[in-house]
Amino acid sequence: MDNLQEFVYLFKPKRDNFFESMTPEEMAAMGQHVEYSNRLFSEGKIVLGGACTNGAFGIIVFRAESPEAAQEIFDNDPAVVAGVVDAELHPYRVALLQGR
Repeated sequence: MDNLQEFVYLFKPKRDNFFESMTPEEMAAMGQHVEYSNRLFSEGKIVLGGACTNGAFGIIVFRAESPEAAQEIFDNDPAVVAGVVDAELHPYRVALLQGR
């Protein structure tokens, strides 16, 4: 058994029609966010991630060695760095997950 802890970050668009009205800069930041997320998933750090189909918010549940390591992952997300979304990081515990 490992000592990894779970965390969640919640992304909320800055405006209601964000996905329909992204500027080129916002589009680039969100594209980089997807690439960053895919890399973390490939490394086995992300447990699950996705967004509401109505654009209300997105979440990423991930595993890290410590709260400091989780903060570093969060702080390096291109969408967070660019400030194109409001984002929050919280400690989390997955209680129910198929196959686990």
